[in-house]
Amino acid sequence: MARAKRPHHPTTMLWAPLTAFAAALLIIWWLAKGRLSAFVLDRPNPRSLHEAPIPRTGGIGLHAGVLLAFGIIAPNLPLTLWIAFGMLVLISLLEDLRGVRTILRLLAHLLAAGIFTAPILLDEYGLLVTAVATLAIAWMANLYNFMDGSDGLAGGMAAIGFSFYGIAAWFAGSTEFALVNFSIAAAAAAFLIFNFHPARVFMGDVGSVPLGFLAAALGLIGWLQRDWEPWFPVLAFAPFIVDASVTLARRAWKREKVWEAHRDHYYQRLVRMGWGHRNTALAEYALMFGSGAAGLAILHVPWSTQALVLGAIALGYAALIALVERSWHRYAHEAAR
Repeated sequence: MARAKRPHHPTTMLWAPLTAFAAALLIIWWLAKGRLSAFVLDRPNPRSLHEAPIPRTGGIGLHAGVLLAFGIIAPNLPLTLWIAFGMLVLISLLEDLRGVRTILRLLAHLLAAGIFTAPILLDEYGLLVTAVATLAIAWMANLYNFMDGSDGLAGGMAAIGFSFYGIAAWFAGSTEFALVNFSIAAAAAAFLIFNFHPARVFMGDVGSVPLGFLAAALGLIGWLQRDWEPWFPVLAFAPFIVDASVTLARRAWKREKVWEAHRDHYYQRLVRMGWGHRNTALAEYALMFGSGAAGLAILHVPWSTQALVLGAIALGYAALIALVERSWHRYAHEAAR
């Protein structure tokens, strides 16, 4: 995939992210105050971490801001990305409004991911790589939704993760692609104003699922353009990927129904152990920033150094998981007394 080299006027570099931020801010505010919010409420249930109904219209405003910024940039992105993105927005909006059966949602996610990956991977990389990429992108779309369960978490991950994408693309000379990512980060920052604890609006499936797709799809595009190594997108979004993937594996090992909603993610355990939404979000932000900064720092060092740092980061995440597990079992034991 050829890197976009078209020059951009300096005002485009400024106005695209600013448009994304301002438009998202205004549209989210309008939606949260408007009549639509009454029809798209996230009502508390036994698996929720919030106690009152919250409008989940924030994702609509976030993506509206992104699309307006893209209109300024006019990015040279695959047509299939737009098709897949539109499919995910529609199925996710339907889920927010009236609910969609789990199997139908998963099939739609896989279909959208396949529509995106097949044209750009199949001929050059073969069926196996295309299938793995399709599954990975569909998983990223879902795990982003799973991790959108605490105030400020998903918005913060988007703002930080896509910012690191933008910085890496900028350093690689892909100015247009950098602006795309900076614009998504800016729209997420606008959403975060309403979503940081105490949250006044949620992202909803219409926000989280397409965001997860964009994180994976743009990560793949950046690798195909040689803007970064294949491990960089994993590091940029590592806090979400590690938490969701380890939690899924743990629940599968216990033969629990992995497709059912729950409160067993590590971030949910931190909130329930007394950290609260605010402290959990701040701790996660530090982890997000550390992972992304480490990835950026080792992009252009020898592979041996990259492998050493990646191994150290993996051990660090394993230690954090073990620490939370230990604290959680102590908490559960004391609560059961």
